[in-house]
Amino acid sequence: MTLKDQITEDMKTAMRAKDSVRLGTIRLLLAACKQREVDERITLDDAAVIAILDKLIKQRKDSITAFTQAARMDLADIESAELLVLQAYLPKRLSADAVATEVKNIVEALALELGHKPGQGDMGKVMGLVKAQLAGKAEMSQVSAAVKAALA
Repeated sequence: MTLKDQITEDMKTAMRAKDSVRLGTIRLLLAACKQREVDERITLDDAAVIAILDKLIKQRKDSITAFTQAARMDLADIESAELLVLQAYLPKRLSADAVATEVKNIVEALALELGHKPGQGDMGKVMGLVKAQLAGKAEMSQVSAAVKAALA
């Protein structure tokens, strides 16, 4: 069963349980998936759905921060509830040590390819390689910090 099928089944379950928060969040997720499918005329695989999940989770985290700073705890609580629903669909994430090890291996492979140790100017190349390999497995802010540390 694909991730998108699982999300659809969970939507049906939320409808039966009359869980409005969960149902609304899942509908937002499915709408974002459908929008991308229609725009690009493709069928999403699990990796693409995870990328959409990452985007929605980042939006929720940013909203929680903004609402907390504005002392709007009612809205921050709604966003937190949606965040929990969305995070349930993410695969298990790599630890910080595992991310650092993966980044180090990629940097070493790139150093062999380039013939010199990559520096800060090569961050775009490294991030492109790392994103391709760690998409959906690690949080990109954590990956970015590991790349900066490896290139320093």
